[in-house]
Amino acid sequence: MVYAEGGIALKGADPVAYFTDATYVAGDAAHSYDWNGATWHFASAENRDQFASDPEKYAPQYGGYCAWAVSQGNTAAIDPNAWEIVDGKLYLNYNQKVKDRWVEDIPGNISQADQNWPQVLNN
Repeated sequence: MVYAEGGIALKGADPVAYFTDATYVAGDAAHSYDWNGATWHFASAENRDQFASDPEKYAPQYGGYCAWAVSQGNTAAIDPNAWEIVDGKLYLNYNQKVKDRWVEDIPGNISQADQNWPQVLNN
């Protein structure tokens, strides 16, 4: 299951751009792709096609829910501007303040979140 407000993943952010541009980039509905129960938006057809060829490579961890929340045994919405790529994987957080807490112990938080995922969806 993917966190998708109104059916739109990542609040419309282009997931490929986090990797290629190292920044948040708003996607465009004209370049959309349906995957894993959500509609994903992209800044370009090229980014859409990259995602479509390997969605797992670009999709955020924990279904796009806040990585800190999942590490704490919960789920929470995300701010697409509060993100981090670690070991080639995209992690999102509720907001910048929560991300600041998450980055204090990235390996520990990822380990705990991995243990909690996907069972937290049942909470």
